[in-house]
Amino acid sequence: MPSASSIPSLRLSDIEAARHLLGNRLFVTPVQEWLGPTVDALGARSRIFLKLELFQRTGSFKPRGALLNMLNLPRDDLQRGVTAVSAGNHAIATAYAAKLLGTTAKIVMFKTANPLRVELCRHYGAEVEFAEDAHQAFERATEIEIEERRALIHPFEGLRTAMGSATLGYELSNQVPELDLVVVPIGGGGLCAGVSSALKLLQPSCKVIGVEPAGADSMYRSFAAGEPRSIERVNTIADSLGAPYTMPISFELCRRNVDELVLVSDDELRAAMRLLLQETKLAVEPAGAAAVAALLGPLRAQAVGKRAGIIVSGSNIDAAGFANHIAGT
Repeated sequence: MPSASSIPSLRLSDIEAARHLLGNRLFVTPVQEWLGPTVDALGARSRIFLKLELFQRTGSFKPRGALLNMLNLPRDDLQRGVTAVSAGNHAIATAYAAKLLGTTAKIVMFKTANPLRVELCRHYGAEVEFAEDAHQAFERATEIEIEERRALIHPFEGLRTAMGSATLGYELSNQVPELDLVVVPIGGGGLCAGVSSALKLLQPSCKVIGVEPAGADSMYRSFAAGEPRSIERVNTIADSLGAPYTMPISFELCRRNVDELVLVSDDELRAAMRLLLQETKLAVEPAGAAAVAALLGPLRAQAVGKRAGIIVSGSNIDAAGFANHIAGT
């Protein structure tokens, strides 16, 4: 395990180079200012900007890290194929990247994965296996990595994974100046590690706040302990944020750049999904609503009179699953 002092901070020149390398393989996703009763209730000076990463290729932010990792693989390693473990969004992103770069992907997904996500993985040509839970899925992916000599594209750990996510923070900083705070969902922490690193380089006075589901609070526990920690069980509807543990690089980058962590309940996630549909006409998965749930829940007082950025991280969910969540079932 690397020591905290051995983990380098991300540099702006490297983030810019990463975005250039990704090029038109990814979209520069739009920012939409949220206008409506909810924002009006926060006061006249309150402004909320939604970074719409659900419109990214494959429907989430995940291709940023997956593609950047694979573009930096040695040619022979890339040709042997890749493997990944995921509840869905990283699986889809890895399958997309593999097809785009002319190689193969063997993906381990959770048995509870949304059917739409499984279908999308297979659409991009990936071979899919299923595991009982997150812990078993990571074990199986490691076996595939060793036995088949496939490169493991980790869902949240690694400097290049963080660098890929940092390109999102880089875009947001250029799209919306003078932000007071930005709220970022946390699963394993790769998204928040990258976004927070970029924001602190470009808008150092901006407060960065991470949000986790109460039933998957590995980063929250890690911050409290001062080192990476695991949880025994993932218990949240936001399966995209259901990492069973944190790891050194993503933890350390978050520790350096994240000002605060908050937790939200599944009911708060459902309420945020309903609200986004009603006022912004966006249909998002639970993880994609996490930052909104935090801003309008535990962070509401901090949003008053502020320019706040919200990362809407993804929306890979089928119609039945979405309907069940917003109905509260």
